[in-house]
Amino acid sequence: MFRSNPPSPFDPLDLDWLDEPPEARLRLRDDDARSVLNRNDDPAMDFRWSLNPYRGCFHGCAYCYARPTHNYWDLGAGTDFERVLIVKRRAPELLRQAFERPPWTGEKILMSGNTDCYQPIERQLGLTAACLRVCRDYRNPVAIITKGALIARDVALLAELHRTAFVTVTFSIGLLDPRHARALEPWAPPPTLRLRAMETLAKAGIPVGVLVGPLIPGLSERQVPAILRAARDAGASWAGQALLRLPEPVDVIFQQALQAALPLRAAGVMARLHRMRGGLLQGRRPGQGVEWKLCQDLFALHHQRLGFGDSPQVPRPSPFRRPGGGVQQDLFSGRAQKQR
Repeated sequence: MFRSNPPSPFDPLDLDWLDEPPEARLRLRDDDARSVLNRNDDPAMDFRWSLNPYRGCFHGCAYCYARPTHNYWDLGAGTDFERVLIVKRRAPELLRQAFERPPWTGEKILMSGNTDCYQPIERQLGLTAACLRVCRDYRNPVAIITKGALIARDVALLAELHRTAFVTVTFSIGLLDPRHARALEPWAPPPTLRLRAMETLAKAGIPVGVLVGPLIPGLSERQVPAILRAARDAGASWAGQALLRLPEPVDVIFQQALQAALPLRAAGVMARLHRMRGGLLQGRRPGQGVEWKLCQDLFALHHQRLGFGDSPQVPRPSPFRRPGGGVQQDLFSGRAQKQR
């Protein structure tokens, strides 16, 4: 399995190994950030606040758009991103502090807006679960997007959070073929395990959906009907689709992994992606051209045929309550409903 590590452009030291580079081993670094909520001002996104307990991701997906964020730590976007993980150990404490500040009114928080909050290190550290318990205590709405089958561990907590506040879980499944998934998502749980976790959550009454993405032209669009069918059978009630985008240096990492795993198809995949993205591999520019239109039509056909609906909306007003705040606090914040 080919892995590379393009250096950070901010690091003046660039090592060039004469022989094979050493094996990349897992290392943890502590993040001493004084806040944990990230503000998003992009009107195209359906959330304003996100939370990521971890920077970097052990799953190692070759196409991950978050890889360049490691450069700001003077780390590479390749194996460094996968094996040097930045841990926000104070995330639950900082989240509680944010909820206690008067300006906070209980907006939805997206978890995994950057890297997966249910990557393997969560099994040992439990920071995601601890943050969810804070959200439960304050009845703050949450949306989660993940590839991590580990989320099934927290099914009881998520069900309680949904009963008292609001939660949705979207599973990212862009490749159903296990060979392709292993090649491009080497340490993520296989699609079958994600579907099993989806079914576990759905049976517990937790709203679940599927993101068919990233769509990799010439490789995954033929799998779209099967992905939608499998997700629907597992309890998904909504579905979305996203075309692959490759910011620098993710384009290099992805092409290297693709060439190593599927040498006969790599050139065709990249040619089609260039056409669908109008020659611009990065950015949020939507797909273009006849080929992308055909992909959209295929998705829409099966989306309708299988009876998918829209994702649930956050209740209005927000169910957010500060523990022990009582009716006076609710009056102060414009909500006269007495705390239960």
